[in-house]
Amino acid sequence: MTDWPEARSDDNRGGRYGRGSASARPEGARVMRQVRRGPAAPPGQGAYGGVPQQPSYVDGHGHGPDGYDSGYNTGQVYGTPGGGGPGGDGGYGPQRPAPDWRRRIKWTAITLVTVLVVTTVGTYFWADSKLNREVDLSKVIERPEKGSGTNYLIVGSDSRAGMSAEDKKRLRTGSAEGKRTDSMMILHTGDNGPTLISLPRDSNVEIPSFKGSESGKTYPATGRQVKLNAAYAEDGPELLVRTVEFNTGLYIDHYVEIGFAGFASIVDAVGGVEMDIPQDIKDTKSGADLKKGKQTLNGEEALAFVRTRYALAGSDLDRTKNQQKFLSALANQVATPSTVLNPFRLYPTMGAGLDSLIVDKDMGLFDLADMFWSMKGVSGGEGTSMNMPIAGSSGGNLLWDKAKVKQLVNQLNNDEKVTVKGN
Repeated sequence: MTDWPEARSDDNRGGRYGRGSASARPEGARVMRQVRRGPAAPPGQGAYGGVPQQPSYVDGHGHGPDGYDSGYNTGQVYGTPGGGGPGGDGGYGPQRPAPDWRRRIKWTAITLVTVLVVTTVGTYFWADSKLNREVDLSKVIERPEKGSGTNYLIVGSDSRAGMSAEDKKRLRTGSAEGKRTDSMMILHTGDNGPTLISLPRDSNVEIPSFKGSESGKTYPATGRQVKLNAAYAEDGPELLVRTVEFNTGLYIDHYVEIGFAGFASIVDAVGGVEMDIPQDIKDTKSGADLKKGKQTLNGEEALAFVRTRYALAGSDLDRTKNQQKFLSALANQVATPSTVLNPFRLYPTMGAGLDSLIVDKDMGLFDLADMFWSMKGVSGGEGTSMNMPIAGSSGGNLLWDKAKVKQLVNQLNNDEKVTVKGN
């Protein structure tokens, strides 16, 4: 290998600074002084095996005796400040621009809002498509004048549709054909708080003239006196609405019905409903076997609780009170943040409820939401719950107190605060 020469004189460079340069070397280069650090290398050998040593300066800080600052000790190369590369800030290569956090936050917010809107709209159309709008209230004839507020007729039927033999055995429903009303309530919503009124199934009513829901034939009034649940058994929801309107004078805006299986499914989907049972209840007919006190009822236990009447002193009147308490508690549970904000509980609850509800053709999701929130208000003390005022009984039928019923209906039609007391 050829050794590098120990040194070259300026004359050997032909008066040029650097190979290929046409200009004279810089002034500073002619006054730089080289100072060796440590012992000198043997002749013909640099500090790095023949490569000339790099210069150092008198004061140890890169300054020669004449004040020249070469910049070598500070890392400065060819006049670049701070010893950095072409970027001049001490880094290697160009620097990345600082992130625009305002822009990032803006687009994140837009994305979240878009997802929320799409999810909400999608959920609305999904839920709306699941409503079973089977009841046609336009078939109801000779309707009373509509008052203020909104009136819902809420019906619990003993329908066993969709239930397997195992379900019927587990829920103690029996296997009777067809369906009958097991409970009936009027929920009034307005500016003076909600009012929930139970209509005992054994209430004595008159069947008025009506148009057949299937035949379209008009049946004249004959003055027949029957129990209220017979109207449903005879010609379904339309005749029941017609009978309630005729005997009360109260216009029914919407109809909502739920069967045994749907009721139990909703309770299970929401994770059970906490109830304060007023007394020990054991009823072999409904299957109820409950102890007094606070407890969470599952679907099977809840259905047995709301169906029990033979184990209660007031029979059907006490049963309607339990039904009111439970439905209000169920609505309150459905409306809690743990259900509404938890999609793993909300969607199963909505699915179970919407699949099992039968409503009128004009019923919308907002109407359904209004009904549930109003029932929640009843349990929260913002409204009133009562039975239809009863004057006595005749032949096993409960007779309404006509004077109190008339006063109650006037207050509801005018959307006034209800002062009438029921049983």
